[in-house]
Amino acid sequence: MTLTSPQPALHPMPAPAPDLARRVAPADGPVLDHARFGAAPAVLAGDEVLTHADLARRVADRAATWGPARRLVLVEGANDLDSLVGYLAALQHGHVALVVPDGRPAQRDATIAAYDPDVVCTPGTRDDVRRTTSAHDLHPDLALLLSTSGTTGSPKLVRLSRDNVASNAAAIADYLALTPADRAVTTLPLHYCYGLSVLHSHLAVGASVVLTDLSVVDACFWDLFARTGVTGLAGVPHTFDLLAASGFEDRDLPTLRRVTQAGGRLAPEDVRRWSRSGRSRGWDLVVMYGATEATARMAWLPPDLAEHHPDSIGVAIPGGHLHLDESVDDRPGVGELVYTGANVMLGYAEEPADLALPRVTTELRTGDLAREHDGLFAVVGRRNRWGKVFGLRIDLDAVEQGLRADVDRHARVVATDRAVHVFLTSGRGSAAARTLVADRCGVPPHAVRVTVVPQVPLTSSGKPDYAALGTLATQVEREEGATASPDRHARSVRADVVRVLGRPDATDADSFVSLGGDSLSYVELATRLADHFPLGLPAGWHVRGIGELERLATAADVRSDADADADERSGTSAATGRPRRRATYLDTTVALRALAILIIVASHVDLVGLEGGAHLLLALAGFNFARFQLSAPGGARTRLRHGLAGLAQLVVPAVLWVGGVALVLGSYDLTTVLFVREVVNGSEWDDQWQLWFLESLVWLTAAALAVTTLPVLHRLERRTPFRFALGVLAVATVARIAEVGLRAGPTERYTTLVVAFFFALGWAGARAATTRQRLVVSGLALLLVVGFFGEVHREVIVVGGFLLMLWCPHVPVTPLLARVAGVLATASLFIYLTHWQVYPPLEDAGHQWLALVASLTVGIAYAYVVRPVHQAVGRAVLGSR
Repeated sequence: MTLTSPQPALHPMPAPAPDLARRVAPADGPVLDHARFGAAPAVLAGDEVLTHADLARRVADRAATWGPARRLVLVEGANDLDSLVGYLAALQHGHVALVVPDGRPAQRDATIAAYDPDVVCTPGTRDDVRRTTSAHDLHPDLALLLSTSGTTGSPKLVRLSRDNVASNAAAIADYLALTPADRAVTTLPLHYCYGLSVLHSHLAVGASVVLTDLSVVDACFWDLFARTGVTGLAGVPHTFDLLAASGFEDRDLPTLRRVTQAGGRLAPEDVRRWSRSGRSRGWDLVVMYGATEATARMAWLPPDLAEHHPDSIGVAIPGGHLHLDESVDDRPGVGELVYTGANVMLGYAEEPADLALPRVTTELRTGDLAREHDGLFAVVGRRNRWGKVFGLRIDLDAVEQGLRADVDRHARVVATDRAVHVFLTSGRGSAAARTLVADRCGVPPHAVRVTVVPQVPLTSSGKPDYAALGTLATQVEREEGATASPDRHARSVRADVVRVLGRPDATDADSFVSLGGDSLSYVELATRLADHFPLGLPAGWHVRGIGELERLATAADVRSDADADADERSGTSAATGRPRRRATYLDTTVALRALAILIIVASHVDLVGLEGGAHLLLALAGFNFARFQLSAPGGARTRLRHGLAGLAQLVVPAVLWVGGVALVLGSYDLTTVLFVREVVNGSEWDDQWQLWFLESLVWLTAAALAVTTLPVLHRLERRTPFRFALGVLAVATVARIAEVGLRAGPTERYTTLVVAFFFALGWAGARAATTRQRLVVSGLALLLVVGFFGEVHREVIVVGGFLLMLWCPHVPVTPLLARVAGVLATASLFIYLTHWQVYPPLEDAGHQWLALVASLTVGIAYAYVVRPVHQAVGRAVLGSR
């Protein structure tokens, strides 16, 4: 069945000039004939306002610098005036514009290598005019080349003609009833066909566009919106998620007339919600449907139908035709959606020779399966979105829609030969998702894999990146087997990172720090990575990319195996299959953390009389804060997000335990649960003081994070990290001396303000990059710690451990000891947290050794139990990558 436009108006709008398409693109003139609007504003960029006449002159001047010959012009499509003028110079003056994303040099260079453009326009630099005539045979109708919406690096391009661009701009202007009074804002990139269509349709009728690269979540965006009187807002589904998060529905936007949506399916309940919200605030929601292959738009849903037909894409655009090919599907009334119209592409290009081809496409087979009812079309799935698992054919779109409605509105589904893979943004719905998918697909629950990711990957145009999800699904399956294997040769570095951090979406470029790793996960990962680096972990491994670590591990494995083989030949190693290694090199901070928690618990159960382990752990915490939180790439906002993730991973498991103990046993009160005991309680030691270390750690970490994310101090710390750390240490030392002098009393040594210098000392140690700087920090450690306790053994433990950490990054231990140390160090926080409730009855009964073993066992078990919570908290705070 076929529906042909134009149709009777379903929503009252002013009728455009009947010859708009012809006037937009006369055969002997520019594609978009906007200069005739003269003094009307065309582009607002910062403080600069260009009229249509101004813009046409600037575009002509730019084109004149390239010479008269028609050429292939590559333009980076940034949302700035320079890129816009470069693009229009190519489009309006007879050249062929090849638009690529800005800020992606690898993709730009790959396109340049594939197509050898004659002119290259990059923002902020002079145009690279490579030759005076074109190296290519360019078809006379060809005007624009764009990547398909799902393509991120392929040389495959969509070939669009002058008439494609002009007719689609005219059709969009028609059904949106655009006038010279309209004003759009660039919420979408100009390299994306949807973003370009906003520009084209507004210029075609003498309207204007505000250029910005601000996000809709930025307050500055809305200041600009109000200041410039924007009337139209365009978004893909992800944009609407951001709008919801930014409080858009509560904003007073008196000039806003319409909000358009395309670039993927918006859930029906969201269509209803936004439609109702718009009607209550004076703007229309226009749902649209399109593809790069149709220049931009193929269908639109009149605003007054949105609430009652939220699952519909509507009707064909003016001048277009939609029909269904029902031969491709067995279901009655369901067929592939096929479009014809003047905006259908000439065809694809996969190499430069294809630029000379004439039109090879007369209709566009969309690949979408749809139904038609009462003249409205509704997409119900994709021809290629079918999976086959256990011999069962599965409609992945139908399963995904069920998940998005009932479990997680961001859920996505792909399938491999072995399993159906569900990707969620929250772990809360994992069990429900597995049950729903197993029931709907008819597969056993073990054939459903549920993976939680901070954010579902999107293509450059904001659509779900199913190709990336497919790759991720394959990695999940591969690493399920790898992580279960104790053999380091069967595991990869990446598998260990995924297991410890719970981040299957990690890429080769991601590092431990950039993925939001904290001090506890560092311990576990360092221990596991020691298997890959038997001669010691590479310096700065926590800031190296996963791909780089994989390469280094392979090289280290070859070297160590060669050394072992040489030892075996010389008789120094027994030949038992693979050569055995006598020792492995353990990260010193891991060894010290394990030793410190062992000392703490052993002293509390009266097995030894050694104290000072908790103060050493504070120095280790400062050391790790500088290593992880302050090493995170990006600006102050990124640093804050990483810091809050680490802090939340510390606080949430602690509050769960302490709150539970307070409710069940009543041994802690609310001040301890909320880590404000020191503010409220007196100086007499009681049970509320037991968790002084955790309370100090929480507040010192929060204070350090606050200081280093203030923009001025953030920049200062980035410029002079060691001097900044010394400044922090100086402040902490002054605070200590002002509070207690040189020596602390029996309870004063456990108060936050007094022990802050231990944290700062560790911070300075991590920032000491040269031998001279380490010598300075070593001297300060001796000066500040000796005499603080008035007890030699405490000061020896703290100073000795600190100097070992500072000067010896790795210690040789047996593989078995390394694993034991790794387990203890990973669980150290939880052992400290829980042992207060475990050891007293056993110690009172005279079973000190049993008290020690039980305390360690319970803490390790709690660490295992709360591990999913620990990972989920980190993912929730890091959220968007």
